[in-house]
Amino acid sequence: MLESQRSVSVTGLCELLDVSEMTIRRDLRTLSEDGLIERVHGGATVRYPRSYEPPYVTRTSANMQLKRAIACKAARLAPDGCSIAIDVGTTVEELSRQLVSRSGLTVVTNSLRVATILAEAPDIRLIVSGGIVRQQEWSLVGHVALRTFRDFRVDKAFMGVGGFDLTHGLTEFNLEDALTKQTMMEFAEQIIVLADSTKLGNTCFASVAALKQVDVLVTDWQAPQDYIDALEAMGIEVIVADPSDG
Repeated sequence: MLESQRSVSVTGLCELLDVSEMTIRRDLRTLSEDGLIERVHGGATVRYPRSYEPPYVTRTSANMQLKRAIACKAARLAPDGCSIAIDVGTTVEELSRQLVSRSGLTVVTNSLRVATILAEAPDIRLIVSGGIVRQQEWSLVGHVALRTFRDFRVDKAFMGVGGFDLTHGLTEFNLEDALTKQTMMEFAEQIIVLADSTKLGNTCFASVAALKQVDVLVTDWQAPQDYIDALEAMGIEVIVADPSDG
């Protein structure tokens, strides 16, 4: 399951296998001690090297219920008429689908996938950054992309991340994407991170930003309460999506 989905939850495994949480936690602990998996709050992820970037198609199929719920919740933070930057990633791609019917939005993005979704939205002004295309990811990186984001001052930036950790902050698999994210965040009035619960406690290869730069985290109902409490103590607003939001 971990190889195909990249992450599992204790609750989900209990329901699937019809065993107790104690049994699941014991088995996950054993796998972790053997170096096969990475324990995270509420479950486990595959233990990949920090610079390993799972294929986009794999990430697209993982945790989709969580991502759709997060996207629905996050869409409410983009009122008609505002200007927003949309990052790359599977969760922000879901966000763009929620915005198609909106009016008066100005969207700046370096994601060709997001641009494809919004290109025919009749009441959205779409600006695509340009830059070097990362194959499979369809993200635009490099000097041209950075220059584009420096030229605009947006109301909100909706960010996807590879890892969201209390100590290491926001991190990404790829350095070029991380640099683009940094520039996007620098010129936005409000930073909104979309991260499902499986990313909480994860650290990837390239640093993006410290948590103090984040204004809002939109996550899902499986996020541990102690993690939410720690973030709120740091001054970050945490919005929790529930299954009905999807």
